[in-house]
Amino acid sequence: MKSSGIPKRLYHDGVHLSILGLGGMLLVGMEQGAVNGIVEEAFDAGINYFDVAPFYGDGEAERKMGIALQPYRDRIFLACKTLQRSASGAREELDQSLRQLRTDRVDLYQFHAVSDLDEVEEIFAPGGAMEAFLRARQQGKVRYIGFSAHSVEAALAMLGRHPFDSLLFPVNFICYARGEFGPQVMDRAKELGVSRLAIKAMAHGPWRKSDERKYPNCWYRPIDDRNLARQALRFTLSEDVTAAIPPGDERLFRMALELAHDLPPLGADEREGLLASTRGLRPLLKI
Repeated sequence: MKSSGIPKRLYHDGVHLSILGLGGMLLVGMEQGAVNGIVEEAFDAGINYFDVAPFYGDGEAERKMGIALQPYRDRIFLACKTLQRSASGAREELDQSLRQLRTDRVDLYQFHAVSDLDEVEEIFAPGGAMEAFLRARQQGKVRYIGFSAHSVEAALAMLGRHPFDSLLFPVNFICYARGEFGPQVMDRAKELGVSRLAIKAMAHGPWRKSDERKYPNCWYRPIDDRNLARQALRFTLSEDVTAAIPPGDERLFRMALELAHDLPPLGADEREGLLASTRGLRPLLKI
């Protein structure tokens, strides 16, 4: 039975997204039948936000998600990304993504992983990828335009160059407390009316040499303790974001899905205690 139990929040123009999104990285390595199953499970639970990229498994995630989303395409919000920085490269990759996703448009197209000021300049230069994004929006292939970054400097520079619809950025309690990483970008985006989408909510830190890497699709050490994961998600969703994307692992996504029905905002004392608990931890990202 379908349920809309997972809360939704406003993105733009009356569009509301589930507070959790399904990230395509978790589909890499799964059989198509299992992909179909987890997409159906997510949709039935109330997930309407799906995010993918062509470099997740060298196209594997797009192809599998495209098949799995066929029954739901007109009822979900589909986000995609590109690492291309030229207009020709972005145009070609968008068309490839549309083919692989079996759709004629994406709801959100994003410059992915903008890392430094040189990339920002390349995107906005004559012949840069922004030209392709704007043209694609005119053609109806793209509805909203956004970007993701793991750099405060690059994110602030992008926000200063274009009225983006949204950004996808790490919002993580350990990075906030021990890396001073994130709040300045969130504050600036909010000032500009840019919607905030979150990644890395359940990141614990970098992998350590002693760690058993149980989550092959995760490039960082994720939080897999259920109680801490709940607190981590509550922190991120309390930072005035629309939605968060859990790590790219089926087990962690399902845990987040189970938790999503009970994620009230952190109180001031809870927030202070959670941030204080990070003493001695190494953040995944820092200034």
